[in-house]
Amino acid sequence: MAAPAAGRQQPLRVGIVGCGRILPAHLDGLRRLKERGAADFVVTALCARRREDAEMFRRRGEGPPPRPPVLAANDPLAVPHLYVSDFQSEPPPDVFTDYRELVASDVADAFIVTTSLETHHDIGIRALEAGKHVLMEKPLAITVGAARRMVDAARESGAVLATAENARYREEARAARWAVEAGILGEPQMVLGGGIGAGIWSPNYVIAETPWRHEKLRAGGGPVIDLGVHRFNVLRYVCGPIQTVSGLVRTFEPERILRDLAGYEHGRFPSNVEDAAFAQLTFANGAIGQYVFSWGAHGEQFHIPGGRIVWGSRGSLVGRQLTLDGGEKHDVVELFRARAPERRAQLFPFDLFDDPYGMALEQLDFFRAIAEGRQTEVGGEEGLRDLAIAFAVIESSVAGRPVTVDEVERGGVSAYQQEIDEHYGLA
Repeated sequence: MAAPAAGRQQPLRVGIVGCGRILPAHLDGLRRLKERGAADFVVTALCARRREDAEMFRRRGEGPPPRPPVLAANDPLAVPHLYVSDFQSEPPPDVFTDYRELVASDVADAFIVTTSLETHHDIGIRALEAGKHVLMEKPLAITVGAARRMVDAARESGAVLATAENARYREEARAARWAVEAGILGEPQMVLGGGIGAGIWSPNYVIAETPWRHEKLRAGGGPVIDLGVHRFNVLRYVCGPIQTVSGLVRTFEPERILRDLAGYEHGRFPSNVEDAAFAQLTFANGAIGQYVFSWGAHGEQFHIPGGRIVWGSRGSLVGRQLTLDGGEKHDVVELFRARAPERRAQLFPFDLFDDPYGMALEQLDFFRAIAEGRQTEVGGEEGLRDLAIAFAVIESSVAGRPVTVDEVERGGVSAYQQEIDEHYGLA
């Protein structure tokens, strides 16, 4: 049975499972919520396979030194190191090295899970079946079948299952959705998005110093899974449902080199996931789109301006630049601020306009959903749908034909995922 929500008098007890590269971004979100009195919670546990990894985030001045940054870029992975003690002096969180023990200990009502992908379904299902609420880092699970089991577990227990799709909570995404809803951009007709090349990791370096991202049985897939779920979530939010996918994927670099920012090499690792993917999309309203994902590219790299271009029946949106028929131009975020202040205030409570990656806002939605007995804006079903679209790109390439998102979500097309499901006993 799910933990009671209505009439809660005590702070929500939050356990964090996974103490890796993305954790500082989540701690930054929690810090913002705590500083503004936006949510009543206490972090009661940190869990990592190695105790020293959890102690690295527990209390400033204690534990091992922080890891060096993996990149210098505008990315959540680049958020400076933080400690729970930076926003919660007492009590210090308990440290666990086994998530099974943590779930069984009943020291938390809800979990924020930031582990590597292959563990998501086991952690999530165990917690949900114990009546614990779960905010799961994206992608929701390693296969569509694993994600479906998590969604079913949440439904049966009544607990909240949220997918950490922070990009949707950013002001640029909110403004783009508003421009469509308000009729300013018109009906979406065409979309072009993505890019070829992965910045400092092209053409063949280990992404974010995490070799597991290149292993099928640990990552599910390459950029179309890791990045695609983000892109497709925002794309659906702005342009509406995606119905069919035609995809082509390739692995051009079967070996990746692990190097640090100084350029020193620390090993070589095989890669058996795609490093390039092209996807043609059709939307429920008749719009069409093309997305490209690549962690490769020798020589020149290419990126769509602003990451995405949407052409509507009244104009175009290139990143933040809105160009209307007749040549009128606006910054869509500034236009949103000027014309929809009430809507903006609703979407950014507690003046969380300075939440750079949307982490605090997604966490606030999670905490409010628990208190109000509802699902979050990006719940488990949404995370499942995004994962089905991403895997549809690969499954289409394997099948040699276009596929519908529905048939992938139902498990009717799963040849690529079958190996993974069998490995984890999910078949």
